[in-house]
Amino acid sequence: MSKTPQYINPNSNPETPSKYNRPRRYVMWWALLFGLIVGTVGGIFFAWNISPVEEFDTEPWQLREDDRAQYLVAIMIDYAYNGNLSRTVDRLITLRLPGDQIQEVANIACRLASGGYVDSQSGLYAVRSMMQFYQLQGRSGCADTLLVADAAAPATPTVIRVATSTPTLVPPATKTDTPEPPNRPTPTSVTFVVPTSVAQEEFTLANVSTFCDVNLSGIIEVRVQDFNGEGIPGIEVRARWDDGSDTFFTGLKPERGPDYADFQMTPGEGYTIELPGRSDPSSRPLAAAPCVAAGGDEAITSYRVVYRPAE
Repeated sequence: MSKTPQYINPNSNPETPSKYNRPRRYVMWWALLFGLIVGTVGGIFFAWNISPVEEFDTEPWQLREDDRAQYLVAIMIDYAYNGNLSRTVDRLITLRLPGDQIQEVANIACRLASGGYVDSQSGLYAVRSMMQFYQLQGRSGCADTLLVADAAAPATPTVIRVATSTPTLVPPATKTDTPEPPNRPTPTSVTFVVPTSVAQEEFTLANVSTFCDVNLSGIIEVRVQDFNGEGIPGIEVRARWDDGSDTFFTGLKPERGPDYADFQMTPGEGYTIELPGRSDPSSRPLAAAPCVAAGGDEAITSYRVVYRPAE
């Protein structure tokens, strides 16, 4: 038997929609976002830990401010060693210091001398090398006054005379009386031995610097250190002025360090500092003169004094 032909509507869709014949998406956004995050984190870890960027051919003027100061210190120490002015100036030019470059050396030396940089022997030598350079070029700075006490020539040892009595020894007792010698002279005076010696220094004044602080107005801060810069407690310090003196000891304020001691000055007075029997007095008095602090307030000049063993 024959099949009856079926009529097909040409306007109808012969395929029934289903989940198997939906259009495909060629981009999965959540996967792309996840890949970006993983790639970024991995790149940062690789750059920071596995293969960090190493700077090279960095010019001196591209250094940070503190690093430029240290580079300048190295230049000045080299100049103090070999005295090559031409090479020193060429190196200064590479730093591109603002304004008068030689005066800028004095300004940086002032900044270093005003802080704790000169508390070490190496720092003190570095600042003095800078001072030697700019002073020969006719420049000046505050380091000239902050370190002026150290520039003074060491005091000449003083010859002293000490009088001591010679005791008369009593002879040991015997069983028989010791006969009295005839015409024994009666002592009428006491004999003294007067030795002559040179005073020995255990410590020398290594550094004196000034500062102006309203909260620490008119203070003399003293530190006594050994060759390695370690503090020494229990050292007697004496301050003298026109009509008096006072003694104090290091280590009584442990929160400031075992080498620390301080003394409160009276405005208008001048003071000399020494370690009795262990150092010569400071060659110049420390004047309790008025000063202006950073905020514009008036105060009394304060001092930081450092003693170290004599060489």
